[in-house]
Amino acid sequence: MTEKHPSPPAPAPGPAPAPPPEPTTAAAPTPPPRRSDTTRTAILTAARERFAADGYDRATIRAIAKDAGIDPSMVMRYFGSKEGLFASAIDVDLRLPDLTPVPREEAGRALVSHFLDLWEGNEQLRAMLRVGVTNQAGAERMQGVFRDQLLPVARQVCPDPEQVQARAALCAAQLLGLALTRFVLRMPASQALTREELVAWMGPTVQRYLTAPNP
Repeated sequence: MTEKHPSPPAPAPGPAPAPPPEPTTAAAPTPPPRRSDTTRTAILTAARERFAADGYDRATIRAIAKDAGIDPSMVMRYFGSKEGLFASAIDVDLRLPDLTPVPREEAGRALVSHFLDLWEGNEQLRAMLRVGVTNQAGAERMQGVFRDQLLPVARQVCPDPEQVQARAALCAAQLLGLALTRFVLRMPASQALTREELVAWMGPTVQRYLTAPNP
């Protein structure tokens, strides 16, 4: 009679196999800049350097195109004119003073004094004013500069927050009018006034626009 032996025990189950790694999605490559964007950037860079070096009147489309390594017709295609290029290229900082520490009744005189100093020594800003009078792009650029930089200053002293825009616009009308008659049109009567006389005449007017009660 054949002796029966017990069956060997079954092996213990091993660790469960690791799940397969989840597929990863590769980040989409950043598309290269369009050729039109590259050309526009090159023109603006060349224009800023040329306007800074030569001034508005002496800078030419041909020289700017040469600096950018393109044909002059491409400058006209992107910006339409020298005026349009200038309006798009320049950065205008009015460097307006903080009126917080200034006595409230002196805010108008402080602004007029600041703008006189600014216009006297800034050929680029005077050129921007000339362009703004004759070119839509220049006008929009000037509007943006005064909107973004003059409004916060007017807000510091304006008694009614809802009137800040109107009061800043009235101040801009006075200050731009002075710049236009004195530096662009060069009206003799405006040029004959001394700095002290201009501050004395215009300071109270700008002050009234900033702080007087609503009429």
